[in-house]
Amino acid sequence: MRRTAFTLVELLVVIAIVGILVGLLLPAVQAARESSRRMQCGNNMRQVGLSLFNHEAATKRLPPLGDYQTSGTTVYWSIHARLLPYCEQSAVYNVINFALPINQQPHVAKLRIPHLLCPSEINDRERPDGPTFTHYPHNYGFNAGLWKIYAPPMAIGTGSGVFTVNHAQRLRDIVDGTSNTLGVAEVKAFTPYLRDGGNPSNEASVPKSPAEMIAFGGEFKLDSGHTEWVDARIHQTGFTTTFRPNTPCLFTYQGKLFDIDFNSMREGRSNSVPTYAAVTSRSYHAGLVQTLFMDGSIRAISNAIQLEIWQAFGTRAGGEINSMEDN
Repeated sequence: MRRTAFTLVELLVVIAIVGILVGLLLPAVQAARESSRRMQCGNNMRQVGLSLFNHEAATKRLPPLGDYQTSGTTVYWSIHARLLPYCEQSAVYNVINFALPINQQPHVAKLRIPHLLCPSEINDRERPDGPTFTHYPHNYGFNAGLWKIYAPPMAIGTGSGVFTVNHAQRLRDIVDGTSNTLGVAEVKAFTPYLRDGGNPSNEASVPKSPAEMIAFGGEFKLDSGHTEWVDARIHQTGFTTTFRPNTPCLFTYQGKLFDIDFNSMREGRSNSVPTYAAVTSRSYHAGLVQTLFMDGSIRAISNAIQLEIWQAFGTRAGGEINSMEDN
């Protein structure tokens, strides 16, 4: 009896067809996965928003972007930490002693808070900070406005954003309208930045380009920004609207290119030098960042948004929206 089987040519043809089908299906599978991750990211941001509005309903105030008047330490607790009891994280909140600095409570700083991490973040991992201390990153920064963050020693509500240093804003302070004002936006973990150079010296020096920002100089800190969910400082748990979303701010260090942020003087490090910052909203979602507006809506903002509109969204009382409508 004759045995029937595939010939070698037939087998090669079948393998080729299977390879083509896999090649056609793979992009669709990857797109479906990214769509799912983006949806989960939006759900995370919605949970941050709910905790924020629950805090406001309970206290009649929004949390401040750090309190540098009463703590007397060099590290200050973040909005994320303040919101813990309003997002089903009371167990973590209850072990924090807010009267003590973060560096005395390593058991808190190293915790991974799941809803603070975008599923697309490629650096969902601990960051060692010295031989015995560990931090955990996050992906959702709070809106500190355009550029000026803090004017020590006791300046109240200096920044133009919704969240300001040493002052708890109220919803009624958002006179541009909650639907026109950013609350939270995506940020990337492990972002390098320039810090503590002390320049510029005045508020009018808003950089018009990343090159102008980099020219202010400072100490280069590698892989640190947005790696400490417990830390109130702007480069850790905030963002600014100095530049459009995902704007590359390229800085060369030891022959390598890095996409960086900028903090002229870390809050709490000087009693006289003000803080100016360019902390760009970034994400791993192609062409956009996800945002929470102060009316509770989740919106995807394109990288191509006009800079004037993005900066207007960043102010709580700038009047820019009305002026643009009038024009």
